[in-house]
Amino acid sequence: MKNIHFFKMSGSGNDFIIIDNRENLIEDKGLASFITKVCARRMSVGADGFILIENCDSADFKWQFFNSDGSRAEMCGNGARCAAMFACINKIAKPDMSFLTDAGIVHAQVTDGRVKVNMMDPTYCKYDYQIPLKKGPITVSSLNTGVPHVVIITDDIEGADVDGTGREIRFHENYAPAGTNVNFISCVSNSTIHIRTYERGVEGETLACGTGSIASALVAACKYKVESPIDVVTRSKGVLTIHFKQDNGRFYDIYLEGDARVIYKGELGKDAWQY
Repeated sequence: MKNIHFFKMSGSGNDFIIIDNRENLIEDKGLASFITKVCARRMSVGADGFILIENCDSADFKWQFFNSDGSRAEMCGNGARCAAMFACINKIAKPDMSFLTDAGIVHAQVTDGRVKVNMMDPTYCKYDYQIPLKKGPITVSSLNTGVPHVVIITDDIEGADVDGTGREIRFHENYAPAGTNVNFISCVSNSTIHIRTYERGVEGETLACGTGSIASALVAACKYKVESPIDVVTRSKGVLTIHFKQDNGRFYDIYLEGDARVIYKGELGKDAWQY
């Protein structure tokens, strides 16, 4: 492949490599290996995720979204906001746009450096149940907000064992074979929660997770009657705002709002993936 133009973007600390692939510059053959290489920190550009923007007949564009390990994911909230900003900057779409993901069509609005994305309604909602761990049972809630999430409420967000407990739950038999993302949250007021997330596919803690922030906000709304909108303070200290409506325990009209920043633009040469 020739040198490939890309954007490095960040949404509240979740970072992505984004490429305009409407002319099929990047082929599917060997794609997983290519992604793993370019997303490797210190060895290449480095990123939590990798996004290809492609042509679509039913929306302004479609994307292919991949985790840094090369696995494909149905949805990523922060990635969706960065993709929308990328499309707006490059005049692929107007500030009010829609694009196709593996989880369905997403609608987004870009305004003054912030992006508000309409997310899908949650499914498979289950609250306050126990699962066995090596250290003993733990109470969790789980729901799918485009991808599966487990939410754990803790009084000590700084002391949460995100890597250890997070990894054990991520690979827990209850969530096999696909696995799950794992969020640790603490409520600090009637409208604000703090979050730390172990992300499936990244296989470690990330600085932010959009779909995890949505899942966590909805659990807080269900358990503590917190009303919309809810501000979610991520590990990066960036704030994601979750808007939603609810009726008899059902959540709908869910929006994820936050910043989407261009960190730099560049070209990927062969040394970025041939090592």
